[in-house]
Amino acid sequence: MKFSHVIWDWNGTLFDDVHLCVDIINGLLERRNLKKLSLEEYHDVFTFPVKEYYSKLFDFNKESFEVLGKEWMNIYEERKDSCTLADGAYQLVSDLYQSGIKQYVLSAYSLHTLKKLLDEYGLTQYLESIKGLDNIYAHSKMELGLELIKEIGDDTDKIVMIGDTLHDAEVAHNMGIEAILIAGGHQSEEKLRSNGNLVVGSFNELRKVLFV
Repeated sequence: MKFSHVIWDWNGTLFDDVHLCVDIINGLLERRNLKKLSLEEYHDVFTFPVKEYYSKLFDFNKESFEVLGKEWMNIYEERKDSCTLADGAYQLVSDLYQSGIKQYVLSAYSLHTLKKLLDEYGLTQYLESIKGLDNIYAHSKMELGLELIKEIGDDTDKIVMIGDTLHDAEVAHNMGIEAILIAGGHQSEEKLRSNGNLVVGSFNELRKVLFV
């Protein structure tokens, strides 16, 4: 196997929450008499930092990003239990662990809640480290990524980042490591491929890439 370390993104990668996220943002839009998004439109506008994504949908002169973000997150926290792990995610994480691969989660999600969910889904036992933000506004995980690379302390060509957005690829590039992106998360496959990224369509396909 080429890689000794796998860094996972959480939302939209290991955790299949895309349809919930679309439903919540459409609720916010509808309550403000704004046009709702299709899944395809969501894939087109979603980006990091999340504030930039919100700026495409809402008028910050009327409501601040902080107010909108808190409303969104309150609903997400109430409904997140309706989501599940992505198909094939648990088995792949388990199999990588059994193969001696060290694994980590690097997320723009709140660290406290992230740890709780990883425990609930039985993934913590397979992880060396969990990195998340100390707020709910999902700005960026660049600094956390650099911190994690220092902690890993191995050759960067032995480390890979797996995510579902161009931001994950940017974070990986910033850390000096490779990225593999999974289609079906928060951005479209077309967008993911736009920068020449390696993109897979499922965890089964990802398994074949990792276990070469």
